[in-house]
Amino acid sequence: MSDTSGLSAEASSPAEQVPVYSEKLWPAWWLWVAGVLLGASISLIFFPISVTFGLITAVIGIALVIFGLVITTPRIEVSKEWLRVGRARIQRVHLGKIVAHTGDAAREQLGPGFDASSYQCIRGWIGPVVTVQILDPQDATPYWIFSTRKPNAVLQALGSREPVQEHGVSFE
Repeated sequence: MSDTSGLSAEASSPAEQVPVYSEKLWPAWWLWVAGVLLGASISLIFFPISVTFGLITAVIGIALVIFGLVITTPRIEVSKEWLRVGRARIQRVHLGKIVAHTGDAAREQLGPGFDASSYQCIRGWIGPVVTVQILDPQDATPYWIFSTRKPNAVLQALGSREPVQEHGVSFE
C-alpha cells in the first residue's frame, strides 16, 4: 500500500534508506524565466509610488516565485526497499511490471491509455514517463505514473528489464 504518512524513515535500517537512484524534476529553463518575469511584474503596481519601493517589491516577488518553484519540485528516489515519488512512497515488494515510455508511447499513456485512479507525478516539460504497476491488494491504485528525464536509469534502479517503449500502453 502506498504510504505518505505511515512508517517513519527511522523504521527502516540505514542501508534500506540509501538511495540507489535520485532525481529532482526541476522546472524547465523557460519556467524559471517566466517565474522571474511574473515576480518582477508584481512591482509594476508600486513603481508609481516609489522607485525604491518598486525595486524592493520586485526583489521580494522574484524571491517568492523562485522559492515556490524550488519547494514544489518533486524528487524521485529509489532505495533498496522503497520507491518515493514526490510525497508518496511505496515498498518495492508491492511493485509489479515497470515500463518507461517516450515519445508517442508517453503521449498514449497520458492520453487514451490514462487511468484516472492512478497516482501521477507528471511534469509537462519532461517528456518521458515511467509506469509502475502496484500489486498490493489493499491499495486501490492500479499503477503510478511519473515523469523522469532518465527513464533508463529509473528502470535499472528498479530492476526492470523492460525496454523503453516508444509505442503503446503499459497496462490495459
